[in-house]
Amino acid sequence: MTMTHAPRAVINQITISNEEFAKFCEFFYRKTGINYHQSKKYYVDRRIIDRMNKTNSENFRDYFTFIRFQGSGEELQFLVNAMTVNETYFFREDYQFEALVKSMLPNLARTRRATKPIKIWSVPCSSGEEPYSIAINILEKWDQADQWDIEIYASDIDSKILAEARAGLFGARSLARVPPALLSRYFVSTGEGSYRICDELRGSIDFSLINIVDPMQTRKYTDIDIIFCRNLLIYFDDIARREAVEMFYETMSPGGYICLGHSESMSRMTSLFVPRKFGDTIVYQKPEE
Repeated sequence: MTMTHAPRAVINQITISNEEFAKFCEFFYRKTGINYHQSKKYYVDRRIIDRMNKTNSENFRDYFTFIRFQGSGEELQFLVNAMTVNETYFFREDYQFEALVKSMLPNLARTRRATKPIKIWSVPCSSGEEPYSIAINILEKWDQADQWDIEIYASDIDSKILAEARAGLFGARSLARVPPALLSRYFVSTGEGSYRICDELRGSIDFSLINIVDPMQTRKYTDIDIIFCRNLLIYFDDIARREAVEMFYETMSPGGYICLGHSESMSRMTSLFVPRKFGDTIVYQKPEE
């Protein structure tokens, strides 16, 4: 497709009709499972028009054709990166990390051989605060950590934020809840007001670009014992939520656990999982065979 190099002043005046917005939302939903309603039109329009400017698209029809048929899928990935929200920090909703080291991991350790690794999946992992928090909590608070092979996987649909996660560089906002002792133990100051997580932890996390609505991409995950999927499913509609949790169910080991965000409830999506209360949090368990 040939992209027309229209004058910038004209491009900035582009508007997206309600019909075009609906067409885009249906396409984006099929690709990502994320469902945007009319109330989000301003948010979505701004990001589409920004990408139209960057690709010198003359109108929505040209841009929509471009993202649908570009062989590499590069522009669709740029748009996905622009659309996704990445707001997180270390030890967020830390009561679930307490449940991880005090209940979930000890329960798993009691029912299996130490020769089988414990697999944990953080999705979406955003800029890495969650999977790194998982690793730090295990090292600091689970007294059996040295006795087990623990594999931590982290995935996101946003390629730009994954690059940041792999780099492991964090500012004051992300680190606000990290105690000074842990900051000195696991981070190195860059001298510019930010800190880089230690190489050992960076190398221990398997980061991958994954779209969870694409079965070809999620099939690499098998026998997962614990999933952290917090504040993702709120962006899905009922059908996409159900399909996502059924996919999680298939990837998990019997007796495995899944943690959702505090405003999410598995009971509204499926009856496949059993709710378990550990301390101040509720997690969901795949029944044991």
